[in-house]
Amino acid sequence: MRATLESPPEHVCAAFGGRTGDAEPMPGTTAWRYADLVLKPVVDKSRTLWTARALEAIDEPGLRVAKPVRSSDGRWVVGGWSANRYVSGTAEHRYDEVVHAAVKLHRATAGLPRPDFLGRRTDLEALADRLAWGEADLSLDENKGGRWFEVLAGSRRPVRLPDQVVHGELLAGVLFDGDAAPGIVDFVPYYRPGEWGAAIVAVDALAWGGATIDLLDRWAHLPEWPQLLLRAVLFRLAANALDPRSTRAAHDGLRAAARDVSAVL
Repeated sequence: MRATLESPPEHVCAAFGGRTGDAEPMPGTTAWRYADLVLKPVVDKSRTLWTARALEAIDEPGLRVAKPVRSSDGRWVVGGWSANRYVSGTAEHRYDEVVHAAVKLHRATAGLPRPDFLGRRTDLEALADRLAWGEADLSLDENKGGRWFEVLAGSRRPVRLPDQVVHGELLAGVLFDGDAAPGIVDFVPYYRPGEWGAAIVAVDALAWGGATIDLLDRWAHLPEWPQLLLRAVLFRLAANALDPRSTRAAHDGLRAAARDVSAVL
């Protein structure tokens, strides 16, 4: 979605308890901040409603969750906008803390039902997820990740963990503000074993954050860790190969992550 400088209409602000004069665009996003309130344009209403209900239900000590805000008449969406409480902080290279936040978050989401809209998704991330778990088959560009995908896919073994709601984009989605608890401001849902979310964090940190293989070793006590790391790197390799905008730098990072993951299989 393209960024927009258009602020929410006055009636939308009023419905969620914001004041138009307090409007402040949030850099790099389509959201607007009103003191402790954040308003975002709604792209997918089904996902927005699900996210609101999911975040409302999460109550995990040690996490700051951007709780959704209902309008004055009880709605989650008004005039194409939704709202949540502001959570301070920025994404930082505190990888072990993000992995720990993933473990905590997925402990809290274990009881959430599978979102209905997941089965209808046809975007490249959804396809990459199915490819990683062997639920779809497609030839991938070997110069954009397909070669490593083919090499590693043969090492897949059954994962004997229950599926649940999992956040698949936590590395950039966890905010830190000094010594405050990690902040969760959004939810990118998948339905896989909970520890897969932590594995994606680790793979992303290896590929693009400068982390070393020691990160994998420190979390080796997590159940089915090698196989979940494998599914995570296959997921990222497939997504990179499918994305027409993928870059050489992204591919190089994933090759490095693939080598590290292959070493722990």
